[in-house]
Amino acid sequence: MLSQEDTRPLRQQVFEQVRAAGHMPRMDVARTLDISPGSVTTITSDLITRGLLQEVEDSQRGTSRGRPPIALRVAPCSRFVVGMKLSDERHTAILLDLAGTVIAEAQLTSGALRQSTAEVLAEVSTLIKKLLQKAGQEHDSISAVGIGLPGIVDAGTGVVKWSPVMTDTDIPLRELLMEQLDLPVSLDNDTNLLTLAELWFGAGRGTSNFVVVTIERGVGMGLVLNNRLFRGALGPGMELGHTKVQLDGALCRCGQRGCLEAYVADYALVREAGTALDRDPRSNSSAVTMIETLYEEANAGNEAALAIFRRAGRFLSVGLANIVQLFDPERIILSGERMRYDYLTTDDMLAEMNSMILPAGRTPTPVDIHAWGGSVWAKGAAALALSEVTDALLGENAA
Repeated sequence: MLSQEDTRPLRQQVFEQVRAAGHMPRMDVARTLDISPGSVTTITSDLITRGLLQEVEDSQRGTSRGRPPIALRVAPCSRFVVGMKLSDERHTAILLDLAGTVIAEAQLTSGALRQSTAEVLAEVSTLIKKLLQKAGQEHDSISAVGIGLPGIVDAGTGVVKWSPVMTDTDIPLRELLMEQLDLPVSLDNDTNLLTLAELWFGAGRGTSNFVVVTIERGVGMGLVLNNRLFRGALGPGMELGHTKVQLDGALCRCGQRGCLEAYVADYALVREAGTALDRDPRSNSSAVTMIETLYEEANAGNEAALAIFRRAGRFLSVGLANIVQLFDPERIILSGERMRYDYLTTDDMLAEMNSMILPAGRTPTPVDIHAWGGSVWAKGAAALALSEVTDALLGENAA
């Protein structure tokens, strides 16, 4: 894997090490970062004075006699951030403190499958007000907002080039949100933010190099190299769902043919369910209802329904094999609400994935299954906001 020197200021590395561990003695910080205990003492004393860290009793190393051992943890209520996931069904928001503790959650049903920029801005404002009211917090207690949405998002510029939840394209959404909310705003592809959630809070916490693949309304991918989220040279990379698995194949919602998600994502299963269940996929039944019915039919032995899930699983195996062949990750995490449809993750699918990987006989890449709901996506967006706040407080350009 690629090596990458950590260029963050030492005070930031110390702070983020403590936050990642939850609580940590000074000696462990020094050992992990390979720096002197004296440097850790100097840095942490300054962070305590600034109200960013605090000392706590280390209950894991407590003894029956003498003064309890002391550990460090992030001072939780020193800052608050909002994380939000936008989708075409419902938007989810979460309020976190600086330590990453969830304070409150809120949801808002989306007004339409695809919305104008003005409609998106209005719903973001409404959801933040609902979240703050639920948490009993004021608007001025928020330090930053992180937002994730599907599509091609330039995290550097904050421009949404294209998204399936918006009718407009090439929208400077971050700039518009900052103007409306009067807060710092970070914007990114939702799968990148779910990957951040796995890196900070989930299975990726102890793994340096891993891939997250999401299957919901689309198929997304996030890549972590050496504990850092990798977006590609220009930003909007890792679009696994729009890699081609069949020339002149099924029509994708992006307008091209043969994309992986045109065989695996929600709308692909709904399209096939119309035939298997003899129903018009454009009927009033929601996509979720159609897929639930398809899943029930598959469990009941309906061969047509079974064939749809098995076909989707085979195409997924192609996509996963390509990931392993290209990046050789330590593990792959399959994430999203659709992961509970076990036909997509059967032993046969994983065996087929491994059969397409060279060289033969290599140790199979571990694959974890996480059937997350909407809140973890929002938690990833909040992690992005926390990163921005940390950079502002402790980064190279901080005071």
